Amino acid sequence: MAIVVKAKLNSLSISPYKVRLVADLVRLKKVTKAREILSLSTKKAAASLLKLIESAVANAKNNFSLSDSELYIQKLTVDEGMALKRWMPRARGRATSLRKRTSNINLILSSSQKENKKTDKENKKIEVKEAEKPTIKEVKKEVKKNKKAD
Repeated sequence: MAIVVKAKLNSLSISPYKVRLVADLVRLKKVTKAREILSLSTKKAAASLLKLIESAVANAKNNFSLSDSELYIQKLTVDEGMALKRWMPRARGRATSLRKRTSNINLILSSSQKENKKTDKENKKIEVKEAEKPTIKEVKKEVKKNKKAD
């Protein structure tokens, strides 16, 4: 049975679009690999995501006695948080609105990667279908037999 560890980061003052660019790099990877990727990234969101992963790993160590070598990122979602509404002065005494967007990040770590049995079954079906496909040589032989029969 897999153990699941959760961590949240709310109201991060970086837009969700920018955070998702970094989150896509580490989604479904081992924690050790994710740390390497985030520590080498130059994006501002990488530091916040790294801190969130470290927090989740600390939860796993203290609460469940798990080592970070057996943990992987099962789910990483970046949702839109509250937007701060500000005004910017423009020409002729007008003002336009600015929406300073924030992000809510949800992270779920798991202790084993064999959670999703359905995908394993689907992968086996694909392998079986690929094995049943005839080769080019077999197709050419059948075409020759059909020509000789005519």
